[in-house]
Amino acid sequence: MIEQIQLEVTKKLLHINTIKVQPNNPFTWASGWKAPIYCDNRKILSYPEERTFICEKFCEVIREKYPQAEVIAGVATGAIAHGMLVAQELGLPFIYVRAKPKDHGLENLIEGDMKAGQKVVIIEDLISTGLSSLKAADAITNFGGDVLGMVAIFTYNFPIARKNFADAGLELTALSRYQILIEQAMELGDVKPEEIEKLNKWREHPESWGK
Repeated sequence: MIEQIQLEVTKKLLHINTIKVQPNNPFTWASGWKAPIYCDNRKILSYPEERTFICEKFCEVIREKYPQAEVIAGVATGAIAHGMLVAQELGLPFIYVRAKPKDHGLENLIEGDMKAGQKVVIIEDLISTGLSSLKAADAITNFGGDVLGMVAIFTYNFPIARKNFADAGLELTALSRYQILIEQAMELGDVKPEEIEKLNKWREHPESWGK
């Protein structure tokens, strides 16, 4: 099931240009890493058809893998809107996790109501190393929630991310992933066959690529 979903979602993401592949003109990420690819899932919200499709696929995965889910959580800021759409479709409560506690008022790290012991599925928009996503999962656990798993729109599928999730004992399911993206981009002519080796090397060692 998941591979078919990944193929369909990848085609949608490429169709609305949320993902740009430029191996010969790399982007610079906020981390300082050089990258031949940039993913901007915020654009999805501007396209009703694709937005609805991705929400439906989130719900399909959650119903299949986590039918016992009681709360949907979004990771700020990129997954708040997607998480809210999913919670609305499933008829479940919604919370979201800040990157850090507010510096005023109640100083909340988690916004919304969640009871101790409730079973939570986390919605994320993008997985790179996975550290910020796992930090959000830890926050929910520390708040008393029972995190069942995480579902993301896209993962670069870095080896370090797979290790981080394995070490944390948290299951990650992505609606789209890097390898399928590159295959589809090549079919569309956005990636040339001679660029594949460069793109594969980047995914294996993104922290040192381009230096």
